[in-house]
Amino acid sequence: MRISMIGTGYVGLVSGTCFSEFGVTVTCIDKDAGKIERLNRGEIPIYEPGLDALVTSNAAAGRLSFATDLGPAVADSDAVFIAVGTPSRRGGGHADLSYVYAAAREIARAMNGYTVVVTKSTVPVGTGREVERIIREERPDADFDVVSNPEFLREGSAIQDFMRPDRVVIGAESERAQAVMRQLYRVLYLIETPIVFTTLESSEMIKYAANTFLATKITFINEVADLCEKVGADVHDVARGIGLDNRIGRKFLHAGPGYGGSCFPKDTLALVTTAKEVGSPLRIVETVVDINAKRKRAMAERIIDACDGSVVGKTVAILGLTFKPNTDDMRDSPSLDIVPALVEAGATVRAFDPEGMDEARKLLPDITYGADAYDVMTGADALVILTEWNEFRALNLDRVKEVLKAPVMVDLRNVYNPTDMVAAGFRYTSVGRPTPDA
Repeated sequence: MRISMIGTGYVGLVSGTCFSEFGVTVTCIDKDAGKIERLNRGEIPIYEPGLDALVTSNAAAGRLSFATDLGPAVADSDAVFIAVGTPSRRGGGHADLSYVYAAAREIARAMNGYTVVVTKSTVPVGTGREVERIIREERPDADFDVVSNPEFLREGSAIQDFMRPDRVVIGAESERAQAVMRQLYRVLYLIETPIVFTTLESSEMIKYAANTFLATKITFINEVADLCEKVGADVHDVARGIGLDNRIGRKFLHAGPGYGGSCFPKDTLALVTTAKEVGSPLRIVETVVDINAKRKRAMAERIIDACDGSVVGKTVAILGLTFKPNTDDMRDSPSLDIVPALVEAGATVRAFDPEGMDEARKLLPDITYGADAYDVMTGADALVILTEWNEFRALNLDRVKEVLKAPVMVDLRNVYNPTDMVAAGFRYTSVGRPTPDA
């Protein structure tokens, strides 16, 4: 089979590469000529563990190629995937679908013979019908079907998520389209992966409902963590105790500074906006969005409190800037709220992140960046763990205490044990856990 993947962002590049690993011939297409040149040289524009090796091997095998002109590739494709960005529009929570609709028009002009047009981008309910209308308007004679096939990739483990997913969701309403999609995902059928076939609208809703539920779960445990601090309970014990209930599950019950990334913030906003427009508001999700925004700002206050109520003239060392480990993605990261708030409060901020500093320098230009964890904490008045990269889980605590001006650690990811930290001589603050007296 031959497919085209329109867009070489996170979803498009990972999905296209993984399909080529399945034996499909894939052309990934992007208007950014510089990005395509880099990809053709084997340079990967995003950090995702294992992706560089897969791109190199499949390109060498002739199954994966990159181009700026979609015409020839689309004309020769059995299926064309739209994997372009759908960011939140300014001034509201609407998803910006202009790139999706522009891609649909270009695809319509280039199609040759029966083609399945697949929306891989995260799009509001009704987008598939509009893509169908646009293509029909551009090419009344075209032989095609529109399919929804949302992605459920976690940054940092996206390849495993594609190769061994919990499920594949496909909104396809004709037998021909379903047959094409079954052939594309044949490898997953062989390992008995659940394949959910449904309507376009249901498929689009599944994606938003899934992300919104997970964002709600994160927000719930964060609020429980705040309550634990007031009553002397330990949120780790609470999360484990409720997570062992199979109806609840253990994942996404980790208290922290709030959710971020490329999906949850924009998808919760988009679903809230859709719900309001059709007169069926989602009050729970509206509250989740509000709480998460306030939580990020509250974390800055927590750091200031740990510094005796003021950071004026003080240096704060930040470990981790990306919204989660094993990615270079800074989109809606808690650091983008917390760090500026510290600077505004009078702090000098020094930061280190294993993969995210190139992007962070663009978004947080008013701070200093260090060569490694110990570099940024040397002479600092406080140390903050903001992203739980593995290399921050085994810091030499004797060295940390030696290089810090004051032994203050604010652990917003609960990496360390409070009892151990107090015993080591630190003034230690975490999230939702009691700290024993020194």
